[in-house]
Amino acid sequence: MIGLRTGRLRRIAALAAHCDDIAIGAGGTLLTLCAAHPGVRVDALVLSGGGTEREDEERAALAAFCPGADLRLTVLKLPDGRLPAHWDEAKNAVEELRAAGDPDLVVAPHRGDLHQDHRGLAELVPTAFRDHLVLGYEIVKWDGDLGRPSVYQPLTPAVAREKAALLQSHYPSQRHRPWYDPEAFLGLARIRGIECHARYAEAFHVDKLTLDLEN
Repeated sequence: MIGLRTGRLRRIAALAAHCDDIAIGAGGTLLTLCAAHPGVRVDALVLSGGGTEREDEERAALAAFCPGADLRLTVLKLPDGRLPAHWDEAKNAVEELRAAGDPDLVVAPHRGDLHQDHRGLAELVPTAFRDHLVLGYEIVKWDGDLGRPSVYQPLTPAVAREKAALLQSHYPSQRHRPWYDPEAFLGLARIRGIECHARYAEAFHVDKLTLDLEN
């Protein structure tokens, strides 16, 4: 297993189609990064849920997942499950996020996600973030689309348990879903940990990665 270091992170961009996607897909990584880089700026964009209880949940949750960070969250009002029909609005939102600054790291859905909203956003991200490291996160669901990721962020047992607890406490609107429970989140994290010789991990898909082996 080969480890690469990113150096000092000053800015992270996190994108999602729905409230809770970022926390499910990259919550442990955000907890880890924000602890290692105090004051890092996190620009988060969520395309749906604006003006509802879901936005309230998301604001409280991401504040907890990004402790000590300079968090800037935008939650839009695109209809859930209809992103392909609102392509222009989604595209404009992604472009506005890119224009707001130059992140060192981008986390977003991956192209192989079978949910149409996730997949649509994943297609938009590289049209705006062309020269950035984009980690495509995974979200467990009934579609069975987890695939074979290639990049891993190990999580300490404490961080993995904190992620599961925060997901349970901050998104009460999702607790009725049969897959939404700490056992599922910790189970996937344990499997991904096995794959990278760690106890727990989050896994990501990367389409392109440019190396600078001289520095």
